[in-house]
Amino acid sequence: MKNIRSMEITVGALFVCLMAIGANIAVWFPILAVPIGGTSVPLSLQTFFAILAGLMLGKRLGSLAMITYVLVGVAGVPVFAGMSAGPMQLITPTGGFIISFIVVAFMTGLVVEKSTSPSITRYVLASLLGLAMNYLIGVSFIYLSMNTWLDLSISYSTAWIGMIPFLIKDIALSCLAAVFTVRVANRIPMKWKAVKVS
Repeated sequence: MKNIRSMEITVGALFVCLMAIGANIAVWFPILAVPIGGTSVPLSLQTFFAILAGLMLGKRLGSLAMITYVLVGVAGVPVFAGMSAGPMQLITPTGGFIISFIVVAFMTGLVVEKSTSPSITRYVLASLLGLAMNYLIGVSFIYLSMNTWLDLSISYSTAWIGMIPFLIKDIALSCLAAVFTVRVANRIPMKWKAVKVS
């Protein structure tokens, strides 16, 4: 791997901060919590920012930013949802979503970088692929954790049904991330980016 430049570190750090803000937006705006099964589950913008990292930074820098975000949270800085932190957050039912952000940024960036003629269609497809990876890993982890160490028996379909409100929101935000990148990225100097948006 080539040396990481100071500009790449700066931009990667920006996305680590955006992930922390996106994870805790419901802390400042409690109205963004959805009541499900007697509890309230906060909405977040983490998936949006993870996809945006892949689209704007590419697979290498985008995934490195997400790895840094996970490591910062594991080290004890309260950057996960609900201002939480620590390695135990990775084995909670939603821990799979935290881990999936690395894959989301990598896969989204990979699809974009493979394109010889970037377009909004390509960026939307890349965003939706990243979203699919996010939910495939996250929901599977919920199912696994519920049925093993939490000893709460649920079906795989039930795990997916519970995520429908969040999935609808994230599909819309994924498309928004693609449109945002295509419309705005060329107006911002991005010397770190391997692919020019047209």
